[in-house]
Amino acid sequence: MLAVGISPDPPAAQKKFAEKNNLNFPLLSDLDHKVSKSYGAWGQKTMYGKKFEGIIRSSFLIDENGKIIATWYKISPPATVPEALKVLGK
Repeated sequence: MLAVGISPDPPAAQKKFAEKNNLNFPLLSDLDHKVSKSYGAWGQKTMYGKKFEGIIRSSFLIDENGKIIATWYKISPPATVPEALKVLGK
């Protein structure tokens, strides 16, 4: 199994984030939002009554053939792994 993170941040910012949080998986940069848009993870958000475009925190469980077997939108980071393990029956 492989975990990969994707964000609209530039690689230098991702590296700093990964080091600060001791991440043990790669982070990929999606500067043009092409990947996040294709997965429905980029769209309109609202904060303090203001609307803007941004990343919608999401997780996708993808099998070895590239098929999406589970999706979670607006999922919290701590809930991501437990939810994936439930789907995997672990």
